[in-house]
Amino acid sequence: METATHPIGDGPTRRIPGSERRKKLIEVALPIFALRGYRATTMEEIAEAAGVSKPLIYQHFSSKRALYLELAASIGDELISSIQSAIANATSAREQVEHGLAAYFEVVGTHPITFGLLYGRDHDGDEELGRALRSVEDALAQLLAPFISADIDDEHRQFLAYSMVGMAEGASRHWLATTATKKGASKQEALHLARRLATVTWAGLRALHSE
Repeated sequence: METATHPIGDGPTRRIPGSERRKKLIEVALPIFALRGYRATTMEEIAEAAGVSKPLIYQHFSSKRALYLELAASIGDELISSIQSAIANATSAREQVEHGLAAYFEVVGTHPITFGLLYGRDHDGDEELGRALRSVEDALAQLLAPFISADIDDEHRQFLAYSMVGMAEGASRHWLATTATKKGASKQEALHLARRLATVTWAGLRALHSE
C-alpha cells in the first residue's frame, strides 16, 4: 500500500508506510468505538480524530464494519498473547490459572477502554459483530479448559471454563466501576484479584466429581 502523510499526533508531518498508517487508524478508532458504541460511531468522526480524509480510511478498510472487526481481532490477539506469556513459566495448573487471570486483570485495569469495547452490547442483533466479540471469550475459555484437571467429561470442562471467563468479566466490571479507574490499576493489585478469583475457582474444582 502507498505511503501517506502522517498528521496524527503533535510531531512534525512525515510520510509513513501504509501498514503503520493502518495501525494508527485502529488506535484512533478504539476509544471512539468503545465510548460511543459501534452504531453511533461514524467514519467521519474517526477521520477527524485521526486528522485524515475519509477516503484515506477507505483505502485501508472497506467499511466501518471491516474496521471494527479488525479492531476486535487485534484486541483479542493481544489479550490472549498476554495471558499465554504469563502462564508460560508457571509450575502448576493452579499457578497457570492464577498468572493467566493476573494478566487478564492487568490488561483490563491498564486499558479500560479496550475492555469496554470487548464487552459492550451495542452490537445486539448483529450476528457478525456478536460472533467477532464472542470469539475472544471462546479463545479465553479454550485457553483455560486444559488447566481444569478434575475427572470430568469435555462438555463439563468447557462449561466450567466459560464460567471462569464469565466470573473474570463480572469481577472486572465491578473493579473498574469501584476502584481501578479511581486510583489506577497496578500489577500488584491485578495479581491480588487473580489470587482471590483463583481461590474461589479451585475451591469449587476440588468439590467436583464425575457425573
